[in-house]
Amino acid sequence: MAPVSPTVPEVETFRRIVVKIGSSLVVDGEGIRTAWLDALAADLAGLRDGRDLLVVSSGAIALGRGVLSMRAGPLKLEESQAAAAAGQVALAGAWAETLARHGLTAGQVLLTLGDTEERRRYLNARSTIGTLLRLGAVPVINENDTVATSEIRYGDNDRLAARVATMVGADLLVLLSDVDGLYTAPPKADPAARHLPLVERVTPAIEAMAGAAGSDLSRGGMLTKVEAARIATAAGTTMVIASGHELHPLRRIAEGARCTWFTADTSPTRARKTWISGHVETRGALTVDAGAVGALRRGKSLLPAGVRDVSGRFERGDAVAILGPDGDEIGRGLVAYDAADATRIAGCNSRQIETILGFAGRAEMIHRDDMALRGE
Repeated sequence: MAPVSPTVPEVETFRRIVVKIGSSLVVDGEGIRTAWLDALAADLAGLRDGRDLLVVSSGAIALGRGVLSMRAGPLKLEESQAAAAAGQVALAGAWAETLARHGLTAGQVLLTLGDTEERRRYLNARSTIGTLLRLGAVPVINENDTVATSEIRYGDNDRLAARVATMVGADLLVLLSDVDGLYTAPPKADPAARHLPLVERVTPAIEAMAGAAGSDLSRGGMLTKVEAARIATAAGTTMVIASGHELHPLRRIAEGARCTWFTADTSPTRARKTWISGHVETRGALTVDAGAVGALRRGKSLLPAGVRDVSGRFERGDAVAILGPDGDEIGRGLVAYDAADATRIAGCNSRQIETILGFAGRAEMIHRDDMALRGE
């Protein structure tokens, strides 16, 4: 393996990795680039041991245009949606077959902007992806172009990938594209442009270096990649931009191929807890008993059995204050139940939830990952 600069992270050190793939890497004029996709799947299989892997894959519309023999040039909204509908079937099938050859199971997830912006839908999407990972699958995620319109869509998978990475608490986001990183100026326009191997902070000067889209199949460009870096690093996710043109692109990054790393100042867990504790308005409160306080201090989740009182008008996913027996706030968290349901199950054993509510809700009132205690 080629030597790696001590200031540049190493792929092997990360435990939850999101890999975003641009359209021009997955699809060419003849359809799926099967040899390339197989090489990438081999890379993913090589990274699998002890790691969670997710893929954000472009290519549905580009592939669907060929499947439906559509005309060249810009498409109307309904034509793009039709292309996505046909292309997504072929794209999902290609991913499932390719990953299976390397012992991996694919799970398709289609998201819209609202799924990562609206709290309840965000929690549902996060739970589904988390369950797929827990069951050993590789979620293959794309924007749901079949129903998305210009007003309710991301429009590029760079920013979608960044939001997915922050949603699942990934510590690394890999953007594979048709460029090998960020330059001080668009290299096609400026032969003197200098490649930047490491960006420690996304500043206005860094954003000003971004250029336009790089290919006819791509809807993004360097600007969207830098915006993705800003989103990801603020949430504690390190990001890397690398070329995906060669076979085995992930292996090439690990071996020191030219790319640009954007480092995060904190971890995803710490960034999330900071957001919960200081940047979320509470909509209610849960008063807990002394036993629950002790359990929370030991790193446990808040179970319904430890809740003595519920106040406020909140919905699932809202932030609530956690109060000790004396009424002092000991922390905050994102609650798993609406106020009415939380009131009904407060003080009860988690095994009673289905009997009381009529559905099998979560065992925790607030999961440890969605909680920030004072003094942490």
